[in-house]
Amino acid sequence: MDYTRFYLGFNITSGIGPARVARLIEHFGTPEAAWQASPGDLMACGLDAKSIEALLATRRRIDLDAELARAARLGVRLLSIESDGYPPLLRQIPQPPPLIYVRGTLAPADEWAVAVVGTRGPSDYGREAAARLAGDLALAGVTIVSGLALGIDARAHQAALDSAGRTIGVLACGVDVPYPETNRPLAERMVASGALISEFPLGMLPVPSNFPARNRLISGLARGTLVVEAGAKSGALITVEFALEQGREVFAVPGQIFSAKSAGTNRLIRNGAAMVTCAEDILDALSWTSATAQQEARQALPADPVEAALLQLLSYEPRHIDEIGRASGLAAADVAASLAMMEIKGYIRQAGVLKYVLR
Repeated sequence: MDYTRFYLGFNITSGIGPARVARLIEHFGTPEAAWQASPGDLMACGLDAKSIEALLATRRRIDLDAELARAARLGVRLLSIESDGYPPLLRQIPQPPPLIYVRGTLAPADEWAVAVVGTRGPSDYGREAAARLAGDLALAGVTIVSGLALGIDARAHQAALDSAGRTIGVLACGVDVPYPETNRPLAERMVASGALISEFPLGMLPVPSNFPARNRLISGLARGTLVVEAGAKSGALITVEFALEQGREVFAVPGQIFSAKSAGTNRLIRNGAAMVTCAEDILDALSWTSATAQQEARQALPADPVEAALLQLLSYEPRHIDEIGRASGLAAADVAASLAMMEIKGYIRQAGVLKYVLR
């Protein structure tokens, strides 16, 4: 059954975030049962009185079918965490958004994605570095993810489009009201060659509290986050914190030691972030000699049930081949052969002797 309409209902209810949605569904069994639960049952589930009242008010006020029709008219696709098209990388983060709004298209190639972030007021050096790195990554088949903000974000999106690549913009507002206004022409180009994504309801305007949540999705949609230029207190560093929590790679471009705009990136490098001076640095760190070649390999080889089963046993934490074999119940020779093929397809990589992780 498609429960998207009920996820939509929870999403537009104030005070019902990912953790509470997950708890409600775990308690009641399905999103539909949770949505239709009585006040008493909601209280027994641990929901506070204010949240219960907000949920009941949304039920009375909102016609879910009308909201779905509104989204369709605007060309917006709703993807619940149960949808097949929900981004796999996003599904793997702690407390992923139960529902996202998408304008444009998401593609399997977006599993090879790097977030490019930085200051809204870059130097000439920062602008050129963002354009060069994002453009070269896009040429290699990497999807560029950023936040559509002024400065580094917009430069990265633009460079990906100029290289005929894919790019995804994550918004702190509804996807039907992209912000800032000056970037709306860029946003429309992105819809044609990628997507705009948000976890915020249609029509919602950006407020300061939305931006950290937006940053969490930027890092969650990417295998790694590249900070091009950022001051000591730049909001881009919040994205780095989320990337680290999510087990994703962090990269930084070195800057002039006299520039306040590079204080944040230089500190990241000092603290262990991988220094980047060219796109190849990122491709090598992620074991992507060419994202395009890996995408073609994955498409060329048929899906295999053994590989699918093994993939479910892997995460971003290294796991030894013997442990994988025991968990799968498969013969050691079959496990070894399948893991080797999965490396070729770009699903996994080795992280130590006979230890494997997701790419």
